[in-house]
Amino acid sequence: MSTLTFRKRQVKGNMSRSTNESRLVVLFNPSSTVAEAYRTLRTNIQYSSVDNPIQMLMVASAQAGEGKSTVISNLAVAYAQEGKRVLLIDTDLRKPSLHRIFAHTNRQGLTNLLTGQSMLQEVLKDSGIENLSLITSGPTPPNPAELLGSARMKKLLEELKEQFDLILFDTPPVLAVTDSLIVSTYCDGVLLVIHAGKVKKTYVRKAKEKLDFVQSRIIGAVFNQLKRDDITFMKYYGSAK
Repeated sequence: MSTLTFRKRQVKGNMSRSTNESRLVVLFNPSSTVAEAYRTLRTNIQYSSVDNPIQMLMVASAQAGEGKSTVISNLAVAYAQEGKRVLLIDTDLRKPSLHRIFAHTNRQGLTNLLTGQSMLQEVLKDSGIENLSLITSGPTPPNPAELLGSARMKKLLEELKEQFDLILFDTPPVLAVTDSLIVSTYCDGVLLVIHAGKVKKTYVRKAKEKLDFVQSRIIGAVFNQLKRDDITFMKYYGSAK
């Protein structure tokens, strides 16, 4: 797996921006080193898939709180700014967060679509960013894994692939539930986000083993919150392959 390291920073200066908006560093602080790191990540993904183009990509993490929602959101913005038609889907049906990051309501979303309560045009939201659309999770269902693995989900993704150049998925932690493993089977690649200093090496290994078991294609890893002058974690987690 290839790796990319960076540190997240809060956007400074404009106090009218909400905390959630400040998570979109690529949009609100495009000249920062963190924004450049996301653009580098975008380039690395493109080069890693020259022979196997990626149209559907998900981020995964072993545990909650490792920053995968922030990573996938900024990556989506980076691709949209490049001119790609991008769709970002929140498939964390248990603890969704993308609607907050993009300041949208979550009354209608993916669960409404999969249960036949809403049509695609009703849940497909304008993110407010050119070329970037959003489908939030919708209300929490009693059977998230069953919905994500349904024939309706597979049919939906085939339809969406005709409309978008790139589809990105935010997912629950790999070790918590099976939902992310189901989503990974639809994807051309999986990006593993690792919070340096927070998640144990054994958990990273278990997450990778689970993804490998369902034959997911892990294209790389993002080491989050890693100090620039600290290479200890790189060596520590590198041996977890």
